[in-house]
Amino acid sequence: MPVITKIAVQKNNLDRYSIFVDYGKGEEYAFSVDEDVLIKFNLKKGMELDDFSLTEINFQDDIRKAYNLGIHYLSRKMRTETEVRDYLKTKEVDEPIIQEVIHKLYEYQFLNDPEFAGAYVRTQMNTSEKGTDLIKRELREKGVSSTTIENALMEYTLTKQLENAKQLCDKYIQKYKKDSERILKQKLEQLLLRKGHPHQVISLALEEVAFEKEEDEEMAALRHQAEKAHRKFSNFTGFEYNQKMKQTLYRKGFSIDMIERYLNEREDY
Repeated sequence: MPVITKIAVQKNNLDRYSIFVDYGKGEEYAFSVDEDVLIKFNLKKGMELDDFSLTEINFQDDIRKAYNLGIHYLSRKMRTETEVRDYLKTKEVDEPIIQEVIHKLYEYQFLNDPEFAGAYVRTQMNTSEKGTDLIKRELREKGVSSTTIENALMEYTLTKQLENAKQLCDKYIQKYKKDSERILKQKLEQLLLRKGHPHQVISLALEEVAFEKEEDEEMAALRHQAEKAHRKFSNFTGFEYNQKMKQTLYRKGFSIDMIERYLNEREDY
């Protein structure tokens, strides 16, 4: 049975110790352990190590190394349980050891999915353009349970959702001002959908936001689109030219009456 002959702190890692033993042929290096494992098993010079003890020591040391990896990963920012599990898997940590590490991280409150979800919702709600549907999807991808997500999203009230959706619309209305009113509304709806706002919020926001144009503004937008269309169809004349212009401008969301008025004005020049 091997006997511990020397325990020495490692030069490059003061939290780990090298264990030397005598297998009957003289002293040789056997393995290394974390300081916590050294203390837990009361390892000291002259101690005999049987096979069971060696197996348990190595198992506990593997847990400690994986735990330290988890702590380092969590030190950068808050993470979910699933994110920590996935990270440890990339480090080729075995599943039984991962399970032990997760248990310890919960025990010392380094992991807390409800707290993570709440903080994530507050951050996205106050600093991003995201709606609840997108936030929900992102939390699911991070492995947060549906119940935890729903509880966290209660903080993102309908009033706050509507406020954020309207601010987003106001921000982009100027960008799309050269589009027709109908196309502008479609683009705002698509934008809000991409940002993950629910249909109820989109409907309420579009009722309240000032995207409707005065007639002269709509005509100015039509003229802008018509000039681009004219350059495309300038080689056509007469009926064929008018039909192509009408089809293009109608697809751009302008009314037939307004298109006719524009084309009549053009013919007068």
